[in-house]
Amino acid sequence: DDDDDDDDDDDNDQYDDETDDDDSLFDIDDADLDTAEDSEFAEDNTLQSIVTAWKKTPPLTQTYLKVCFATSLWGYFGHGNKFPPSLELKWKPTLQRMQLWRPLTAFFNLGPIGMSYPLTAHFVWTYMGTLERLNHDKPYEFWIMVLTGAVTLLSAYAALQLNPTLLGHNLSTFFVYIWSRYHEGLDVNMFELFNTKAELLPWFFLAQTFLLEGEVPVLDFVGIVVGTPTFDVFEIMFLSIPHASFYFS
Repeated sequence: DDDDDDDDDDDNDQYDDETDDDDSLFDIDDADLDTAEDSEFAEDNTLQSIVTAWKKTPPLTQTYLKVCFATSLWGYFGHGNKFPPSLELKWKPTLQRMQLWRPLTAFFNLGPIGMSYPLTAHFVWTYMGTLERLNHDKPYEFWIMVLTGAVTLLSAYAALQLNPTLLGHNLSTFFVYIWSRYHEGLDVNMFELFNTKAELLPWFFLAQTFLLEGEVPVLDFVGIVVGTPTFDVFEIMFLSIPHASFYFS
């Protein structure tokens, strides 16, 4: 009987050793499982937050971004990641061939799909959407502001004899400037990396364009110049730019 008990003890010890070997082999513990579950939850939560934010995006901003992305995909697959030529701003076919859609469709160009594209789209989504949402009680004022900015940009480029290509990108600079003027002094977190004041945001946008695209952002700078009188006129005269008291309400 003692021998049988010894054999049972040896079997149990062997089983425990094999179990320990299996645990060591797979290196799984409760902490690892908790971490994996937290990671999956965080990813799901982030995706859900993006979807929820998109659903709350005002209609004009949402439609504008959808059309921009659709035209960018058209250019990516049909024209070697270049904006469709039939939608570019060219005054000769616009005036002589009555292709009157060009001054409008040119503003759908946020640039080629690449590293800077999601950043530009994010800027448009954030600042255009915020301006539209803050003006929810009088949406026509926002529409007039967008139209004024677009027409003024086109007029400035024509007067300066500049050949704009990324009009959507330039218009986004206009939105950022209008937003920054009305939120002067507000701390803005940049991609969870650092904070900056709202009034410096347009200049950060210019620096980002220069670093990522390797060219001096003259046309984006025109967007800031155009935004200055536009803000003053809309603020001082008969229209009002959206008020900060409604920010992210």
